[in-house]
Amino acid sequence: MTDSSVAAMQAAASDTPVRKRIWDLPTRIFHWTLSVAVIGLVATGLGGVMEWHFRLGYTVLALLLFRLLWGFVGGRWSRFASFFYGPGSVVAYLRGRAHPDHVIGHTPLGALSVFAVLAVLAVQVGTGLMADDEISAAGPLTRFVSGDVVSLATGWHEGPGKTIVIALVSLHVLAVLFYVLVKRHRLVRPMVSGDKLVTPAHSQAAPSRDDTASRGLALVLFAACAGAAWWISSLRV
Repeated sequence: MTDSSVAAMQAAASDTPVRKRIWDLPTRIFHWTLSVAVIGLVATGLGGVMEWHFRLGYTVLALLLFRLLWGFVGGRWSRFASFFYGPGSVVAYLRGRAHPDHVIGHTPLGALSVFAVLAVLAVQVGTGLMADDEISAAGPLTRFVSGDVVSLATGWHEGPGKTIVIALVSLHVLAVLFYVLVKRHRLVRPMVSGDKLVTPAHSQAAPSRDDTASRGLALVLFAACAGAAWWISSLRV
């Protein structure tokens, strides 16, 4: 074998992508469960199927509480610290000077989208807990707040809040389609398998922890969050 062929093989090997665990199993389950639950929330809200609307609302509440906790103790790339970018990072990304981490976990724009979706859903669920349509559906916390608060919560939940949720979720889906179809970034497959192919230049990036112990911790945390959501639901009369 000649020196040139050896060099060619080494060059090809150096360009071979490396598979890394980016999204741990609890994050993936959270992502897809939340997606289905939010679609169900919108459908049952528009269709007036209020009992299922409440059940899905409590499910989203439990999921949001879990994601809040998992954002501090979850896998490397699921922690808020890994995608909490400052304005300088966002500007650099938009100018094409992305940090290596931007192509592994959430991009700066993707991170903004994630935080926006979580915040809007939290407000929508929170107002739903205090909303009252004065017909058949009243949130479990309505009797603990004043009538003015109930009126404000109901107005937001049934008006701007619902519109913003639908618009923001739609924008999130369109952004994913743009990155997949136009920029050719593989976003869906890693969120299914958990693994992502990264270039050798980024192969030193630490993978997310996704072992039995971390999954067990996630199960305990979600059980606690589900218990909290169930307790809130039990306050409904």
